[in-house]
Amino acid sequence: MRATSLDGQTSHGTETSDDKLLQAVARGDRTAFRQLMDRHARPMLALATRITGNPDDADEIVQDAFMKTWSLAAKWRADGPASFGTWLYRVVLNACLDRKRRAPFSPLEDAGDPADPGIAGVDYAMGRQREAVLAAAMADIPSRQRQALALYYFSDLSAPEAARVLDLSVSALEALLVRGRRALRDLLQRRGITGSGDLI
Repeated sequence: MRATSLDGQTSHGTETSDDKLLQAVARGDRTAFRQLMDRHARPMLALATRITGNPDDADEIVQDAFMKTWSLAAKWRADGPASFGTWLYRVVLNACLDRKRRAPFSPLEDAGDPADPGIAGVDYAMGRQREAVLAAAMADIPSRQRQALALYYFSDLSAPEAARVLDLSVSALEALLVRGRRALRDLLQRRGITGSGDLI
């Protein structure tokens, strides 16, 4: 599979651009809509799952983002300030942050069965615990730092692409990443976790 950039062009530039597909979607072309989903759904789902920590929430967020794409396609401006990929990342990221802010406590029954006590079960439980600790710490750092860390470390975006999603210069993004990593490390240390290098 060839890499696709935020503007929807492959590395060889042979696929239809996102803007052309959106024009077709605006005319009700479901094939063009499926092409957009095939191109962008996987990275959006990966980011949403990493931020929310809940595959069901992530799936719902990404579906909502694509429904918004369908309804807004007729208003899309190819000469606008952001590419479709950048806009979609922003929509998904903001929806994830909103979901995290208003996430209710789950009932105990939702916790599921305990992990197998064998080696694989221990590894799984430790992995889940690390994820939970990281998610809790991420929720407590400033929003812009959280967004920068999420886009750069938990998606397939390069620094320039993440900067575009956040409408920042690369140097401003790098400054946010430094402050975000420091804030995250301090929070984790206050919670008794000193070896945070494997978390981020």
